Amino acid sequence: MNAIYLRHLKYIVLAVLIFFPLFGHLGSLPIRIWDEGRNAINALEMLKNGNFIVTHYDGTPDMWNTKPPLLIWLQVISMKLFGINETAIRLPSAFAGLFTCIGLLVFSLKYLKSFWFGFITVFVLITTFGYIDFHATRTGDYDALLTLFTTLSGLLFYSFCETKNDKQLYLFFLFTALAVLTKSITGMLFLPALLIYSLAKKQFLPLLKNKHFYFGLISFLILVVGYYSLREADNPGFIAAVQGNELGGRFLEVIEDHEHGFWFYLDNFINKHLSYWHLLIPCGVIFGFLVKDKKINRLTLFSTLMVVTFFLIISTAQTKIEWYSVPMYPFSAILIAVFIYYIFNVLKNTTVFNETLWYNITPFIFLFLLGVTPYQQVFEKTYLPKEHRFEVEFYELGHYLQDAARGRIDINNTFVLYDGYNAHNLFYIKILNDKGIKTEFKDWKNLDSGDKVIAQQKHLKEYLIKHYKYEIIFQKGNVVTYKIYGNKE
Repeated sequence: MNAIYLRHLKYIVLAVLIFFPLFGHLGSLPIRIWDEGRNAINALEMLKNGNFIVTHYDGTPDMWNTKPPLLIWLQVISMKLFGINETAIRLPSAFAGLFTCIGLLVFSLKYLKSFWFGFITVFVLITTFGYIDFHATRTGDYDALLTLFTTLSGLLFYSFCETKNDKQLYLFFLFTALAVLTKSITGMLFLPALLIYSLAKKQFLPLLKNKHFYFGLISFLILVVGYYSLREADNPGFIAAVQGNELGGRFLEVIEDHEHGFWFYLDNFINKHLSYWHLLIPCGVIFGFLVKDKKINRLTLFSTLMVVTFFLIISTAQTKIEWYSVPMYPFSAILIAVFIYYIFNVLKNTTVFNETLWYNITPFIFLFLLGVTPYQQVFEKTYLPKEHRFEVEFYELGHYLQDAARGRIDINNTFVLYDGYNAHNLFYIKILNDKGIKTEFKDWKNLDSGDKVIAQQKHLKEYLIKHYKYEIIFQKGNVVTYKIYGNKE
């Protein structure tokens, strides 16, 4: 009975450890600008118009966000189940993180016959600050779902090379197709690493001679080309927009001022995203090649190729954005786990500890001491999430509209003034309108006597003070509600 209890206890402990970073207070912060805000609008409009092929933004086909709609479909399902709110928009990303963890654990159990290697890999991943963050598992962006599919497709290709099981080859093509249907061409950026590995292990020619490779490839093309063809038929010009935005634009040109040097991603790993774990990556590579376990040798080679090749591709691209590196983190976690798992086994098999202790707990003490600090940091980051210091003022209006959508503030018959891209705020305007609350954006240069308006941006408030007669009727922080009495003479 005790053995059974202990066997299940370790899974329960891991589940609890995973839960808080991925799901803790997921809906606390308001919708973020750019991708999450855009996706939220796409999903909300798809929920209303029932068009599951063409995504829409503010009533028209979205030709700016040209990603396929797999994430949007999941967000629509989530809103149907859990209501129209921040949590529903973010749950697909959180569940993608959960299933990535499960995939890594299952791989470890099946391939290495080791729960603890999987435990360590998952633990490293959920304490990787760039993975448990905005634009990854904590927001309604593409990257966590993309990472799920690229991780599974990579591990399935590796498993196929080990076992020659054709079922794994078909699953590889399926998950690669799902990666493409999540974030277009980015879903195929690991393919060069897979090619290099198959050549290194002398698997490339046998693969080309395998009829199931071609059946899988055809299935991949049916799924991917099928969607793009349907979208183009329903929304002419879509493929041209994809070519300009994704196939050439971001790699060959700097988009939206995201210009950085070649070592941008490495600097982020060291100083921010992998700050706690990054030094263990070279340790994992070295130990992974030196240990006598051939399975670990091959897994280390594979994971190293996946990390290095992907790193070189995104570092060579002209447009560099910090969350583009998210798909690397599961394979980085594997390399880190190789080193930690080696130390864990040394402690587990040390004769002195086994002979002097009733139960050798030293490897678990080692894991606790190694992991307590990063887990505490990520727990604090997610349990009571806060805006970054430099974003507090920017999202002040978002918090205000979030409170209004939750019924805490009455903004009925009030206009919102905002200068700039506003998808993150438009989401709340649409929610409020659906609840019968009359509010919309208005041009601050054309206000009428009797208008009630909300402004938060400093230059807008200065414009109101300079050009209108007004009365302040409510203020919360920097968000001010004015009643306009006409233009100043």
